[in-house]
Amino acid sequence: MNNFHKLFLPLLFIGFFSCNKQKADTNERPTYKVLKATDSIVIDGIMNETVWKKAEARSLNYFYQAETKNEHQNTVYRMLWDDENLYLFFECEDTHIVARETKRDGAPYFDDCAELFLIPAPKPLNAHIALEVSVTKVKNDVLFLNDFEKGKNLAAKWYNPNYDIGVQIDGTINDNSDTDKGWTMEFKIPYNVLWGLDRAYPIEKGTKYMFLALRQDRNTIEGEDRSTTTIYPVENIEIKDVHQPDMFGLMELVE
Repeated sequence: MNNFHKLFLPLLFIGFFSCNKQKADTNERPTYKVLKATDSIVIDGIMNETVWKKAEARSLNYFYQAETKNEHQNTVYRMLWDDENLYLFFECEDTHIVARETKRDGAPYFDDCAELFLIPAPKPLNAHIALEVSVTKVKNDVLFLNDFEKGKNLAAKWYNPNYDIGVQIDGTINDNSDTDKGWTMEFKIPYNVLWGLDRAYPIEKGTKYMFLALRQDRNTIEGEDRSTTTIYPVENIEIKDVHQPDMFGLMELVE
């Protein structure tokens, strides 16, 4: 990122957070209770820490772009927090694991992929952070600006934060001659990913943020067909897409 982007992009993003607020009653949005982790967590894609067993397990039950029930493969999502990081864990059933993208900021969302959309505020705004990671740990991280100009969105790909990913694969990647069992993905997201936008709503017990957890599920090696699964319903996904902050739910930090 050059100096112009380092200076301009944060100001642009903060401007969208502070000014372009969408109207929505967040009291009616579903809430995920994020338990505080009291012990250290190893980011290896293995859920062997005791605190993960205590975290709320939520199924991703809203399927889109899936033509048959065979594409409705189960996903269980968990989230934790501590004073330094946010933690995510995806458990995904998958009969055919596919991952072709190799470049950062490419299109891992056309592969088997886990995603988090996050607004460090308890209200839907016109901007959000999007972290998208394939099963081969290829990342696409963007600051997503809705209705940036004349109704068009902007995905600012100069944003490349550092966060840790752990993955476990039970099967073979890009080999549909056999039947796979699935994969897990674990995130450790330091709060500097938020670019200081959390100052208005700091990381502490009781804080609420808007978010959406998603999974992209791909079973064929060729083409771009895949199904999308979300933790909260995106009611008008056929008209727009998944990047709709007023469709996000809430996460609340608890102890």
